[in-house]
Amino acid sequence: MTDLKSSSEDIIIRFKDVYKSFGRHDILKGISFEVPRGQVLGLMGGSGTGKSVTLRHVIGLLKPDSGRVEVEGRNVPDLTKHELADLRKRMGYVFQEGALINWLTVAENLALPLQENTKLSKSEIDDLIAEKLKMVHIPDAGEKLPSEISGGMKKRVGLARALITDPDIILYDEPNAGLDPQIARSINELMREIADQHHATALVVEHRLECIETVCDEVVFLYGGKALVHEKTADFLRPTHPQLIEFLGPEARNA
Repeated sequence: MTDLKSSSEDIIIRFKDVYKSFGRHDILKGISFEVPRGQVLGLMGGSGTGKSVTLRHVIGLLKPDSGRVEVEGRNVPDLTKHELADLRKRMGYVFQEGALINWLTVAENLALPLQENTKLSKSEIDDLIAEKLKMVHIPDAGEKLPSEISGGMKKRVGLARALITDPDIILYDEPNAGLDPQIARSINELMREIADQHHATALVVEHRLECIETVCDEVVFLYGGKALVHEKTADFLRPTHPQLIEFLGPEARNA
């Protein structure tokens, strides 16, 4: 594995020799990698290699069988329920399907995390909703229901909801899922814009090379339950490792 290192105080997410199995299925087999502050790291790999499982460890929805999953130097499985809740308040999670509540308007969906986790007034919440909808370039969508907006707009609403609490860490799970190439391209550009302006540390699970190339600073390739390759994006897209060449194919060098 190519070794990219930063000083320890700059590491926001660290996986150290993490193992995870479900019954007889071994998913993570000693995965190790680090994400420096402000970096966007892509996670790629074949189906069943543990990409989404890795995300769920960061947010504490899963616990490793062994190894350490650290966020800002603290081992997530060791956190109390209260400490884990506080950590999650500082994270944004962008789901594959948007995960919007269908009977609430866009604005009401965005308001929920603020109503549940802050003591902001209604006017302060309204101001934040307007700010985030403007940030994702859908300023007039607040009064619409999820059924009244397109798939691409739902992705933008999902981004706005992830950003509504100004998180330090953003986790993206297949942000291009279900989108046609043109809409996916606009979402990729928006994600990169958010990375440049918001400076949050991010993990991106994605299988489309265009997203990886546009959004990510570095990429980890999961293979055989381990982080087989960890390189800067430009190097990753010009693969030299045999398994990575086989996985990416000729599409990589034309990215």
